[in-house]
Amino acid sequence: MPEGNSDDNAGDVVRRDRFSGGPAREFLSSMDADRRIFAADLAVDRAHVVMLAEQGIVEDDVAADVLAALDDVESAGHENLPEGEDVHAAIETAVIERVGEEGGKMHTARSRNDEVATCIRHRLRGDLLDAAATTVALREALLEVASEHTDTVMPGYTHLQPAQPTTVAHWLCSYEQAIARDTERLLDAYDRTNRSPLGAAAFAGTTFDIDRDRTAELLGFDSIVENSMDASSARDFLLESVSALAIHATTLSGIAEDVIVFANRGFVELSDDYASTSSIMPQKKNPDTLELVRSTAGDAAAGLQGLLTTLKGLPRAYNRDLQNATPHAWETVDAVVEATDVVGGAIATADWPEETLAEAAGEGFSTATGVADLLAAHGLPFRTAHEVVAVASEKGADLQAVEDAAEEVLGESLDAYVDPEDVEAALDPAASAESRDSVGGPAAVAVESYLDDADARLAEDEESVGERRAAIEAAAEALDGEVAEYV
Repeated sequence: MPEGNSDDNAGDVVRRDRFSGGPAREFLSSMDADRRIFAADLAVDRAHVVMLAEQGIVEDDVAADVLAALDDVESAGHENLPEGEDVHAAIETAVIERVGEEGGKMHTARSRNDEVATCIRHRLRGDLLDAAATTVALREALLEVASEHTDTVMPGYTHLQPAQPTTVAHWLCSYEQAIARDTERLLDAYDRTNRSPLGAAAFAGTTFDIDRDRTAELLGFDSIVENSMDASSARDFLLESVSALAIHATTLSGIAEDVIVFANRGFVELSDDYASTSSIMPQKKNPDTLELVRSTAGDAAAGLQGLLTTLKGLPRAYNRDLQNATPHAWETVDAVVEATDVVGGAIATADWPEETLAEAAGEGFSTATGVADLLAAHGLPFRTAHEVVAVASEKGADLQAVEDAAEEVLGESLDAYVDPEDVEAALDPAASAESRDSVGGPAAVAVESYLDDADARLAEDEESVGERRAAIEAAAEALDGEVAEYV
């Protein structure tokens, strides 16, 4: 991910004088974007130098000098790096400035191609865990609110038209289940990201007796990407990660759209912390934060499309196009993590007006399917029952309308088939929702069963994220310990 130098710069350790000037240097620059992987590069450098020393490829005293210089570079920060092709070359240049030519031994048996691929994976895996953790927190918020509203009836829609009564808990759980799949995808992407390319060199491996498994261990990777050409050039882990993020952003966009519509109809009251007002119309309370969440799906889709287009048709091994691929991942993960946090906060602090929701739950003869089901349960073919209720919907959508429709369609009274009191109960939105107690349905007993299982799954996913974080932290501590043996 190289950067060039200005004409008056002496040239970095990689390009030297010959390729350090010219008008294209700034065009080639990646130093600003590389700030993201500064810490990762230092960790990769340290692990590589420790391995070189352990393998007897560089002398212990040289390793000690280089590792001490890397500590100094870290303390100085990215902003104080010398001019360089990229952060990798700039760090190496800074080490040589401090140590002398012997500092150049830190780059033995590797290329910037495998180095940058390792740095990207090293940083991205942490971002993926952050993303997964925010999905877990969002699911926790959804489940907590759902547990408070298992009996809060609300209208359900298809095609944005009144369809059937449901409950706030049932609606919330529908998104919790979808976001649980998003969590799974992010953890799967993490597992394939957390593989080390280091040691692949430019693409054809190296003649030095390196230990790739050792550097993978020091950096907390689960394994290596074995084929050296694939290791240096592959960016499918970026595609998988951004795809998982884009799918999650689409889920977030759906919940944001629902809440925006509900707010418009008075079905939910957002906290002022997640709303705003108009600059000219003081009576307005706008769900602005959720509108921005909704748009994040577009940003994530753009990131995915940008990656797909950049990577499409590249010849094998390293190409400079890859420099422009990675920022799509950084921008996407940052946007989606922030949007997830906002949705969780908005849901956790929202108020659900139960009377308003209950009143709206019966609009548009939303209990029609329940009445048809009742007639079918008492022996009428469902299509005949469907016709009866369809005729009733044109007559007033109450018990009298159903009785009149039965006379018209069946040629006999309704009570020949079913007790009118049962029909009266089926016409009640709350009773209708409570009657749907099949697995995954809106009845309180079904939702409560789902909540129990979902809590268990949530705990498992939280533990999975924690275990992966702990493994990374343990590797970092182990690497620090190995470095301390030299410095």
